[in-house]
Amino acid sequence: MLSTPVSQRAKLRDLFAAHTMMRAGELRAAGIGPQTIARAVEDGELERISRGLYQRRDADIEENQILAEAAMRVPKGVIALTSALAFHGLTDQMPRRIWMAIGPSDWSPVKSYPPLRIVRFTHRYLGQGVEHHLIAGVNVPIYSVSKTLADTFRNPKLVDRSVAVEGLRAAIEKRKVTPSVIAEGAKAGGVWTTMRPYLEALTANG
Repeated sequence: MLSTPVSQRAKLRDLFAAHTMMRAGELRAAGIGPQTIARAVEDGELERISRGLYQRRDADIEENQILAEAAMRVPKGVIALTSALAFHGLTDQMPRRIWMAIGPSDWSPVKSYPPLRIVRFTHRYLGQGVEHHLIAGVNVPIYSVSKTLADTFRNPKLVDRSVAVEGLRAAIEKRKVTPSVIAEGAKAGGVWTTMRPYLEALTANG
């Protein structure tokens, strides 16, 4: 027996009672037809925040929710570089686009909201130091502090060296991670030779 529009609408409400945001594909897999989704948007129950991405109109906006939206847009991506620095409270820089790392041959989304800056990491670096943080009900992959610091030093054409050093100083002063863990991350990230003098200078009086 086919679901009626009413039963689909009820199921849609139940889904969004448990999830702040959902992809159109997830809704279709749950048996929600496109007409039901469109009607919910027209009636003001749902908001289309990006191509194929919806949230409840009355949902509370959480801090860093834009990172969750980015993670929904790029399922294989990881929040990286300046965006990861900002998440960890290691920079005052507010990137206009969300930095996300993907693999060498992974799909890169077309332009949409939120605005993204895609960087491709080799498989050696892509899977290192990935943490998962629950934001707006979404499991968001974000690089750890030590991994992010290594990445910023390894990519001077993407992140200014002054921003990388600022992040390193903040990580030490705020005790986000120990110098030894930072050093381990730098070695794993292939930038120990570059980072070492900065780390030693910042910890000389520690």
